[in-house]
Amino acid sequence: MTDTLAFLSGDGAMARAIRDHDWQRTSLGRIENWSASLRTSVSLILNSHFPQCIVWGPDLVSIPNDAFLPILGSKPPALGRSFADVWAEAWDDLAPIAELAFAGEATFIENYPVRTTRFGEEEEAFFTFCYSPIRDEAGTVVGMLDTVVETTATIRADRELQVANRELGHRLKNTLAVTQAVTLQSIRRAANLTEAREAVSERLAALGRATDVLTGTSWDAADLSMLAGAALAAQGDDRYSLDGPLVQLASAQAISLSLALHELATNATKYGALSNDTGKVSLQWRLEVDPNRPGTRLLIQWTETGGPRVSQPQRQGFGSVLIERTLRSSFKGITVLDFRPEGLVFTLDAPWSGTPGAGTAQ
Repeated sequence: MTDTLAFLSGDGAMARAIRDHDWQRTSLGRIENWSASLRTSVSLILNSHFPQCIVWGPDLVSIPNDAFLPILGSKPPALGRSFADVWAEAWDDLAPIAELAFAGEATFIENYPVRTTRFGEEEEAFFTFCYSPIRDEAGTVVGMLDTVVETTATIRADRELQVANRELGHRLKNTLAVTQAVTLQSIRRAANLTEAREAVSERLAALGRATDVLTGTSWDAADLSMLAGAALAAQGDDRYSLDGPLVQLASAQAISLSLALHELATNATKYGALSNDTGKVSLQWRLEVDPNRPGTRLLIQWTETGGPRVSQPQRQGFGSVLIERTLRSSFKGITVLDFRPEGLVFTLDAPWSGTPGAGTAQ
């Protein structure tokens, strides 16, 4: 008996399962009576770390190796069962390929899609495999060898990368559009080339800071506090304060808010609270439920104190236009620039969705 089972070398799970299986209940019959070609084929796959499964005889009896088992997922054990039953949900697609192998023609297919149920629910899986005929001593095809590797993870990763690339292209176009608009308007409203160069450089730097924050989250969202801190870092920690809950902003909103904060800080440095040694800026935001309006609102307020007396400007500069128009567009909210004598107060009132502490503005 020991000599008869010598081909089942190794202590893998499938070697033990083959020894213990009741083969008399299959068309293969007693294991002691197996043909030399079947014994050799089984020995080969048991000593292989590549996923393989022997499919033997007209009944398509399955004999997988250990490496093949993860491909089956939570399916019932395949050993001794018909290969057609093992892959019943996909057999309409696989049967023609198996028929070719039993007709003596090997088939190699890359990234073949299969609708299968392996983990309790239907999924689309991908496999690169070869169905090759197994011949006996007389050259007759008596079985098929399925050599396979699953490529589902690779295909899904490729698809996600394609989606990400399309999204990145879309966002890049939007960013370039913003860059172009900011550059053209800065040049158009500048009094001279030097002023234009400075304005463009500073505004593009503000755009770059917003991009840095977004890059850290794969452009999904930006934390409002981090965004504001990056926009105001050049002013010094003692000149501004930030206060508000965790709020995640969409990429377009992050860019427009960063540009708006830059304009507010620039204006405060030239004419407002940051133009002297005593003025300060407070940036606060909160989530609020207004009983007179549906949903939750995001309220952002920029308040300047301690600076020189403020008066309403005679004309609206590009900074004011940028603040109001871009924020209204990206946040779909209301903006107010209030030039109070004691200091400028800017307010943004916008719809917000999510849960307190972790949400994204609409």
